[in-house]
Formats: sequence, structure tokens, C-alpha cells
Amino acid sequence: MRRFKKRPRKFISKILYVILLFIIFVTIIAFDFLAFVKNIPLTPTTNIEMTDALVVLTGGTKRLETGLKLLSESRAKKLFISGVYKGVDVRRLLQIFEQNSTKLYCCVELGHAAESTEGNAIETREWIKKESYTSIRLVTSNYHMPRSIRLFSYHMPGIHIIPQPVFPDSFKGKNWWLWKGTSRLIILEYLKTLSIRIKQLGNNTINFLSGGVTG
Repeated sequence: MRRFKKRPRKFISKILYVILLFIIFVTIIAFDFLAFVKNIPLTPTTNIEMTDALVVLTGGTKRLETGLKLLSESRAKKLFISGVYKGVDVRRLLQIFEQNSTKLYCCVELGHAAESTEGNAIETREWIKKESYTSIRLVTSNYHMPRSIRLFSYHMPGIHIIPQPVFPDSFKGKNWWLWKGTSRLIILEYLKTLSIRIKQLGNNTINFLSGGVTG
């Protein structure tokens, strides 16, 4: 009888322990998610500092227009557009956005290799090396900025990066939880960012252990 009584107690203790761990895990994720949302820019940047280059990530509205406008205002030496469809050249791109091709043609370069945000970071890193630049102004959608900054900072640790968020009309920053499309977008961005953080942590751990073994 004593053994029979002890077993249910142990079983209940294990269940309570699992429930407690689950609650702690959910709480951590919830606070982490709220911190991520807080880092999504909701107002335009006020930083007017000049940079060596402007970098635009394709894939969202107002990004290219903003980058070309900043270049026309001489806010940087060159504009690099990462993730452009193959076959599109600078002159055609300037014509699409009704920009003065004579004035801007010399200062715009395109990257065709990137197919993801991490690809954008790697492609930009190689271009930055070639140009010997040390600072960039990164132009992308506000909801996309936290993930972009994390990836660009990871792949270009020595480069000074100024975020230049743009604000798509479809993104509802105020009371975002009331808008199904915006909520889905934010959750998806958070999950992508979380997976990147885990991947980077794994890479850093492997590099640290490898360094320790070889050293």
C-alpha cells in the first residue's frame, strides 16, 4: 500500500514539474515577443548622418523609392540595391521609378545573387569590401528592420549601420493586434528572427569550442 501511494505522488510531482516548465517557457517567449515588437520602428528616423552607402533590400513597397530619393539628396556616395531580379539593369530600374538616369546612373549598383535576407547581408558584405566602405544606411520595411539589422550586424560586425525604415500602407503599427494581416506578419517575422538567433548562437558556440580545441 505504501508503494502504491508513493507512485501516484511521484507521478503527480512530475506532471506539476512539466507544467511549471511549460509556464516558464511560455512566459519567456511572451516577454521576448513583446521586446521584439517594441523594436519595430513606428516613426521615421531622425538621424541625418551621412554614410558611405545606401543599401536597399528589395521585396517591399516604398523601399526603392526611398533609397533613390536619399541618393538624389546626396545622402551617400552610392546606392546598392540587393536582391534585384536577374535581367533588370540600373537604367531600366531608374526609368521604372521615373528618376533622372543621367544624374544617378553612375551611383547605383545592383546585386542579383540574394534570395533571402541573409543572402542580402552576405551580398552586401562582399560589395562593401570591394568598395572599402565603413558605413551604410539600411533601407527596408519597418517590420523587417529588426531581423535585417541582426543579420547585417552579424555578417558585418565592423560596419556602422543606420536603420532607415519605410512604412508600408498595409502595416498597421497602432493597435496591430486588431489587424489580422499585421499580426500574422509580426508573428512570422518574430519566428524567423528567433530561428536566426538560435542558428547564430549555435554557430558562435561551435566556433568558440573549435577555437578552444585548436588553441
